[in-house]
Amino acid sequence: MHEKKDDCGGPLFLAEDSVILAFGDSLTFGTGATTEQSYPAQLERLVSRRVVNAGVPGEDTESGLARLALVLDEFRPSLVILCHGANDLNQGLGELQASENIREMIRIALQRCVQMVLIGIPYPTHFTSKPPFYAKIAVEFDIPFDRDTVADVLADPSMKSDSLHPNARGYGRIAKAIADLLRSDGFV
Repeated sequence: MHEKKDDCGGPLFLAEDSVILAFGDSLTFGTGATTEQSYPAQLERLVSRRVVNAGVPGEDTESGLARLALVLDEFRPSLVILCHGANDLNQGLGELQASENIREMIRIALQRCVQMVLIGIPYPTHFTSKPPFYAKIAVEFDIPFDRDTVADVLADPSMKSDSLHPNARGYGRIAKAIADLLRSDGFV
């Protein structure tokens, strides 16, 4: 549990009118399920806070980095759930690019006094194997981190809509894990 206050002096707890920004690629968008079955929509129901789905299918971390500031300005979230990097790994763009862009996304949010949660993504060819840079980044920035849920979902054929995306049940499991993380870390 992260019991510290954020560096901007505010408490971790999110008021009921707080906005949570789910930022990422197709895994955030909800490819493979309906809009209401995406993890952000299911998370919103679980935590009783507005969760904005800012997922863009096919987006790599370079493109995500380029659009993050605009999305932060538009929605002014109190918390960002960052679930990004699958397309970098899937397209062979490299872990270095993904890790540096994710670090910069976190820096941008933290400089704006937006709290962060990081969601790890597995390698696309072997879902039980996870790139180590996600855990290193979470420790480096001292932010809450879910290492296993997306990997566990994608390793279970009953929770997938295709080879790379969850189905409604899989997104539900991701939403529940994030809700549990937000509760255990004192956000809600």
